[in-house]
Amino acid sequence: MIIDWQPLILTFKLAAVTTAILLCIGVPFAWWLANTRIRLKPAVEALVSMPLVLPPSVLGFYLLLAFSPEYWFGAWLDREAGIRLAFSFEGLVVASVIFSFPFLVHPVQAAFQNLPRSLTDAARVLGKSSLQTFMHVLLPNIKPALMSGTVLGFAHTVGEFGVVLMIGGNLPNETRVASIAIYDEAEALNYAAANFYAGVLFFLSFIILLAVYMINRRAQK
Repeated sequence: MIIDWQPLILTFKLAAVTTAILLCIGVPFAWWLANTRIRLKPAVEALVSMPLVLPPSVLGFYLLLAFSPEYWFGAWLDREAGIRLAFSFEGLVVASVIFSFPFLVHPVQAAFQNLPRSLTDAARVLGKSSLQTFMHVLLPNIKPALMSGTVLGFAHTVGEFGVVLMIGGNLPNETRVASIAIYDEAEALNYAAANFYAGVLFFLSFIILLAVYMINRRAQK
């Protein structure tokens, strides 16, 4: 059996890039959600949570329409920046960030909300700026939630199928991730290759989730 490692490499590259972006935008957004008092907060939280309840094919379909050069957003990107997100790795990254966003935001938001207000007040009394308070006081106190959100976002991206199929199709070395490869091999009755890809994802997903539970258990002691 000859194994093509490219789908696995592409899968973990996608997951790594997506997770890095999620950390950069998801953690500040979670802090904002935890502290904002705007009236539209329930609507914003519902919108963030939509990927949890929508079928991936629905989200993928609307993103495909948005990214298509035949519609205004995709046409604008193509005209102004020369970027085409449909059927590209970059498109997979954007779709994966949207699809995995709640998996990082929800645990981090809950952790921020559970922090005592006295931590922020004490930091301000000591002359810390808002950024210093956020980086050196708040974040160290939500490490378990931050780790959980990071790992879950990574693992969720690794297991994507519907969204990546709709956005990226099945282009070798470009958008053919491991979940797509499993489907292809099973459809071709090449069960040995499908079992290999599935086994790698199953094992790594188990290790990732085990690490999350162990970290949280230690943090609770």
